[in-house]
Amino acid sequence: MRIGIVCYPTFGGSGVVATELGLALAHKGHTIHFITYDRPVRLRDHLGNVFYHEVRVSDYPLFDYPPYELVLSSKIVDVAKYEGLDLLHVHYAIPHANAAWMAQQILAAQGIRLPFITTLHGTDITLVGRDPSFEPVITFSIERSDAVTAVSESLKQDTYAHFPVKRDIRVIPNFVCNAQYPKRDEELTKRYAPNGEKLLVHISNFRKVKRVGDVVEVFKRVRERMPARLLLIGDGPERQRIEGMCRSLGVCGDILFLGKMTDPEDVLASCDLFVLTSESESFGLAALEAMACRVPVVSTDTGGTPEVNIHGVTGFLSPVGDVDSMAENAVSILKDEATLERFREGALEQARRFDVDIVLPRYEELYEGVLAQVKA
Repeated sequence: MRIGIVCYPTFGGSGVVATELGLALAHKGHTIHFITYDRPVRLRDHLGNVFYHEVRVSDYPLFDYPPYELVLSSKIVDVAKYEGLDLLHVHYAIPHANAAWMAQQILAAQGIRLPFITTLHGTDITLVGRDPSFEPVITFSIERSDAVTAVSESLKQDTYAHFPVKRDIRVIPNFVCNAQYPKRDEELTKRYAPNGEKLLVHISNFRKVKRVGDVVEVFKRVRERMPARLLLIGDGPERQRIEGMCRSLGVCGDILFLGKMTDPEDVLASCDLFVLTSESESFGLAALEAMACRVPVVSTDTGGTPEVNIHGVTGFLSPVGDVDSMAENAVSILKDEATLERFREGALEQARRFDVDIVLPRYEELYEGVLAQVKA
């Protein structure tokens, strides 16, 4: 199949999953065309059947805000016509789904039928999408999609709860390619924990919804019970506040801000525990990636996280904001090597259930079903 993929090219989960999906499809022989405003951060492979089409927005004085959605629609039309796309898969509803619909209508007027699939990833529904100014467009775009998927059962139910959507939404979870995740590098571990401290780690875009301050609070409590260090990977609007917080708590000597990392897997695999304190998490891809590195997870029990992090097996779940519970759970995992190893094995076993070889055929089946409906 010739498949167009529209996504955000950033470090966020939707862009990561969209890119990894495209690469996995390419390895199976499909031709993939990424359509977005910058090269996706995970687009690292150089394959003969993977192409990137940049959406460039001109800066006209007339516009206070560049009309990205219109330019994206035009780019989709161009790629679909001249690359002969069979279908389009858009990730994140805003504004990709409505841009896809507009492109579909333009192509239909030229006698070209381009079906499009929309995948809902999270904040497009649970946060941004709840803005009343977006609701009619999101609802319309979901209803007009040829197929709709959500990354968790929780997100599917959230969509039905907050939007007047009647159509079927299929749950296809996020995935990891377990074979690509490295084993623990003891030399790297020693670099970050030179005195044998336990290494806690958190990865996010440092938005308020991630509650990174709670990660620091959890770490402070763990550090009072055992030697430990914390690695914070990522960057975003909350970073400056978190840096000030760690200084006021007097724990900066054991917290390392590593910033954005395109491939954090080596560092992740060298840690002992992943901490996820989000207020809202539709799936928890970062937690799943940690599990693929044999790193157990202490997380909140919100959204789709319980579908990934199994309480007492891969880690523990706690209510949002309950840093005392999360710290206690962290200590219970890290207290001795036998317990930590048991959780490591549980985490890896869970990650294998979400392997790309298991999830990818579900997308291929969906694509084939949509194309069969178009030809019928």
